[in-house]
Amino acid sequence: MPQARYKPLVDRLAEDIRAGRLPPGTRLPTHRQLAAREGLALVTATRVYAELEAMGLVSGEQGRGTFVKETALYAGQGIDLHSAAADMVDLSFNYPSLPGQAELLRAALRQLAASGDLEALLRYQPHAGRMHDRAMVARHLLRRGLSVPPEQVLLVDGAQHGLAITLMALLQPGDVVAVDALTYPGFRLVAQTQHLELAPIPAAGAGPDLDAFEKLCQQRTVRAVYTMPTLNNPLGWVMDVPRRQALVAIARKHGVIIIEDGAYSFLAQDPPPPLAMLAPECTVYVSGFSKNVAAGLRVGCVAAPLPWVAKMERVIRATIWNTPGVMTALVSNWVDDGTVARLEEEKRRDARQRQQLAAEVLGPLPRVGHPGSYFVWLPLADEVRADRVAMALERQRVSVSTAQPFATSTHVPHAIRLALGSVAPDALRLALGKVRQTIEQHTDC
Repeated sequence: MPQARYKPLVDRLAEDIRAGRLPPGTRLPTHRQLAAREGLALVTATRVYAELEAMGLVSGEQGRGTFVKETALYAGQGIDLHSAAADMVDLSFNYPSLPGQAELLRAALRQLAASGDLEALLRYQPHAGRMHDRAMVARHLLRRGLSVPPEQVLLVDGAQHGLAITLMALLQPGDVVAVDALTYPGFRLVAQTQHLELAPIPAAGAGPDLDAFEKLCQQRTVRAVYTMPTLNNPLGWVMDVPRRQALVAIARKHGVIIIEDGAYSFLAQDPPPPLAMLAPECTVYVSGFSKNVAAGLRVGCVAAPLPWVAKMERVIRATIWNTPGVMTALVSNWVDDGTVARLEEEKRRDARQRQQLAAEVLGPLPRVGHPGSYFVWLPLADEVRADRVAMALERQRVSVSTAQPFATSTHVPHAIRLALGSVAPDALRLALGKVRQTIEQHTDC
C-alpha cells in the first residue's frame, strides 16, 4: 500500500524535533501556513499535527497555536505519575510522614506478635475483611461524618484498589464516567484500564460546574460521576453543602452512581458531610490509610450501598483474595487506641505549616489551593510553558508535576502542581525557592 503523501513531512518534522533543530517551546506554523508552505490541503496539514501530537512531540493549544513539547521530561509526567528518583527533591508525589512513625510501627508489631490472634492472621481472611476490623474502620469513618454499618464496609489494598474494584464491580467497558477536568491521575489510569469513557466537567469556583454536569447527563447516558468534594486533588477545593446537595440531586435524577474519593478529606477542619451521607443509596465512598497514616500499609476501605457489597466482594476475591490480615489488624488496633486520630491531627497541623511556608517562599506567584492541604497549584502566565519549567527544575534535582497527569480534557492548562508532604521542611524551603526562581526566570524570558 503506497505511503500517504504527508507521511514524509511528519517524519521530517519529528526528526527535527528529536534532533533539537526545533527546540522545546518553538511555535510551529499555523495549520493554514503549513498547508500553504507544503502545498497541502488544510485537512492534511491538520492531520500532520495530529500525528505529531499522538507521538507526544507537539501540543496544540486553543487560541495559542501548536508548540514543540519538552520531550526529555521524566516519565512521571504522563498518566503513570510516580515518585521521583532517590536523588531528587520530590515535590511531585505526596507520602507524608511524621517523626516517630517508624517507632510506632515497631511497637505495634511487638504488640501484634504478643497477641493470641497471631496465627489466625497467617490464614486467608474473609474477602471483605474480618468483621471486627470492618467495625473498627466503620468507627473511623464516623470521624469523617460518615455513619455506615460494618456490613457495608469492605477492606481493600489501598484507596487505589478501592477505586478499581468499584469500577470493575459496577461499570462496564464503554460506560461514560463524569470527572473533574482536573482530577486524581490514579483514577484516570484505572478508568482507562477498564475502557471507560471519561467526560470532563469544568471547574466553577470551589467545585465542578454543575450546569455542565446536568447538561452532560441530558445529552449522554452517564453511569457514574467521580468526585473529591473534600480537598480536591489537585485544586484543593472543599464543596459547600448547597453544591453537594445539587450534585446529589442531578445524580439521583439521572440514575448516576456517585464515586466519592475521601483520600485527603481528613485534612479539612469540620468539612460538610460526605456525599455518602446525603445519598447513601447511590454513593460509594473510597478512602485509605496511606496519607493519614503511612503509604506502605496499603490498607483502604470502601463503604457501599448494601445491594452492591456482594459484587464488590467478588471483585476483591478475583483481584487479591483479601487484604493481608497483618496490615488490617495493625490499622484496626491503631483506630482502636487512638493512634490514627492522633496522626491525623498532627498531619493537619503539619500540612498547615507547610502551606504557610509555601506562601512565604513563593511570594507573589499566583496560587490555588487549600490552607490545610498537602499540595498547591501554580497557574503559569500565558507565555510560560509548564514542561519547560518542569524540565528546568529537574536539572536542579527538583521534581514537580505539570497539569498533564491531572487533565481529563484535551485542554491542558500550563500549571505546576507541588506536593508539599514528602520532604523535610528545610529541604522544602530550598526547593520552593528554586521553583519560584525558575518560574520568574521563565516569565521574564
